[in-house]
Amino acid sequence: MVQIIHIGFKKMEIQQVRACACVLLVAIVSSSLITSSGATNSTNWSTALLIKVDQSGNGDFKKIQDAIDVVPSNNSDNVFIWIKPGIYREKIVIPEDKPFITLSGSKASTTIITENGYGNIFESATLSILATDFVARSLTIENTYGSGNKAVALRVSADKAAFYGCKILSYQDTLLDDTGRHYYNNSYIEGATDFICGNAASLFENCHLHSLSKGTGAITAQRRESPSENTGFTFLGCKITGMGSCVLGRPWGAYSRVVFAMTYMSSSVLSQGWDDWGRSSTHSTVYYGEYKDYGPGAASSGRVKWSRRLSAAEAKPFLSKDMIGGKDWLRPVPTHFKRPYYIISNK
Repeated sequence: MVQIIHIGFKKMEIQQVRACACVLLVAIVSSSLITSSGATNSTNWSTALLIKVDQSGNGDFKKIQDAIDVVPSNNSDNVFIWIKPGIYREKIVIPEDKPFITLSGSKASTTIITENGYGNIFESATLSILATDFVARSLTIENTYGSGNKAVALRVSADKAAFYGCKILSYQDTLLDDTGRHYYNNSYIEGATDFICGNAASLFENCHLHSLSKGTGAITAQRRESPSENTGFTFLGCKITGMGSCVLGRPWGAYSRVVFAMTYMSSSVLSQGWDDWGRSSTHSTVYYGEYKDYGPGAASSGRVKWSRRLSAAEAKPFLSKDMIGGKDWLRPVPTHFKRPYYIISNK
């Protein structure tokens, strides 16, 4: 067993981190989020370097960005940044040279990262992920700008990122799922216009998508631009609700690819299902598929003719983590923690 160093932490707090991690691990195992093989990287993922953020001043840092900044460039350690409950009004960036970072709260409803940036889709994000092998757990990530402009809550512009039990909230372009392979589980994503957009290869499993649209706002705007790109969004076992009416997606890219499988669709989903963004030329190039969806919004009557009802064989490639190579990089929750040398040396 790894020796846990107590410098800077009370024993009770270390136990709280351990308990939180154990709860997360049980949830992951019980819902089959990660295979028993885990990540194939040689790093011992069961052990993490622990950094604590607490607005009250009882941690290593009061701000989340300060905790990220202390991690050395070209990091190769499993770094677990534990964020105590609070409302953190910060615009946060995980820079490209700092992989293997986890940001974790104990509960999304009490650990909130919030900002109100707007305008440029790549610069307005409350939280921007530019480094590989990132994990977020039990956080609310929100942009409170509201309607009228692009206002990203979360930008993911790196490979191998995973989100568990998070709430991602805004109005337009809520989640810029930009590039790379990503996994979202048991998360709540809310918005009105193109609120899941980008050209990543992403699996959304057991997520709740809530549309604020009162007209024909699209849930997705996937940006695949050629048939050679192995990108697209898959929603597996999800739930769709809404305040008014919405469509499942529209093509940001001419070869846009989105699949909904075994997903509950409320009556907020319009019978047409999909929108072509005024570009009929995309009818022959997009790949919009549905498989064993259910609920009043899943009825096939009225669906646009250029969408697809998938057979079991056609749906199979979209029904597991193989589509994102998840068995090779999704890593388990750490169960042992130790203090980083660069924190101890500054105490």
